[in-house]
Amino acid sequence: MKSFSDSYKAAGVDVTAGYKSVELMKEYVAKTVTNGVLSGIGGFGGLFEIDTTGIDHPVLVSGTDGVGTKLKIAMLLDKHDTIGIDCVAMCVNDIICCGAKPQFFLDYIAIGKNYPEKVAEIVSGVAEGCVQSGCALVGGETAEHPGMMPEDDYDLAGFSVGVVDKAKILKPDTQKAGDVMIGIKSSGVHSNGFSLVRKVFDINNKESISKYYDELGTTLGEALLTPTRIYVKAILALLDSVKVKSISHITGGGFYENIPRSLPKGISAKINRSDVQVLPIFDLIAKTGNIPERDMFNTFNMGVGMTVVVDKADVDKAIEVLKASGEDAYVLGELVESDEGVIIN
Repeated sequence: MKSFSDSYKAAGVDVTAGYKSVELMKEYVAKTVTNGVLSGIGGFGGLFEIDTTGIDHPVLVSGTDGVGTKLKIAMLLDKHDTIGIDCVAMCVNDIICCGAKPQFFLDYIAIGKNYPEKVAEIVSGVAEGCVQSGCALVGGETAEHPGMMPEDDYDLAGFSVGVVDKAKILKPDTQKAGDVMIGIKSSGVHSNGFSLVRKVFDINNKESISKYYDELGTTLGEALLTPTRIYVKAILALLDSVKVKSISHITGGGFYENIPRSLPKGISAKINRSDVQVLPIFDLIAKTGNIPERDMFNTFNMGVGMTVVVDKADVDKAIEVLKASGEDAYVLGELVESDEGVIIN
């Protein structure tokens, strides 16, 4: 007998809409299948067999995150096919900081009312993020929450697992004064600081993000919705080519919070402000909101989505590999003996 419940539907939850969502998203999920996938979506758990070939001592690395209030921009523009990329990026970009290769991903969508086409659109972005990072979308959950949020609202979170050989886990304590920090460009604001962005531009309707800015070459809304860059494949190529000492994913907290997380005690990153290739969107945010530069660097990525530290002798090779992988990278600063964490002058 086909599953349905008129009583549950009257209470605001349409289980048949959930089934339709699953059918619509299957084509996107299929694009993410890798050799390790042992089960399709729809079961009680996603089965994945990790390939440990060439790994002497496998260690699992997990990461979970959401997209935050960037979702408001997607809702205002009624464009939901890229926000899933952000969700994947926030998880897999963290995992790669340990030197691990992401293996699989799961998502969780809480939605006021299940519109199957809308859910499928969200999942299409999640699937694209998985393709970009080389991991499989092995499952997820869509939960209809009537009364908990407006019908058109939703929240999106994700979870990913990667694997690394224990001997190859990055060891930040190998860093020393004189090592070089390389910055890898971001695609924009990524997925952090949107509460401040929305306050600065008084974003509360579609009209508030429809203004075109010459310096952006697009409307504010389009610029803000640009997906978070996924660095997995470029970093994996880098790890195979040079000795990487540490990696930082520049997310919420900007430079001042994230870079010190990958530095040993007594070592700081010294960065010349003039060397930071700040993207126009950040200049616009600072100018419009009259935000002090210290706060900007403590909130946003400022155009640097990820940093890696290598020995001075490996700098040219590292940048060459990153550029060959499609990333724009440059020398951002150097490590010095200090307890300040980050020094920008």
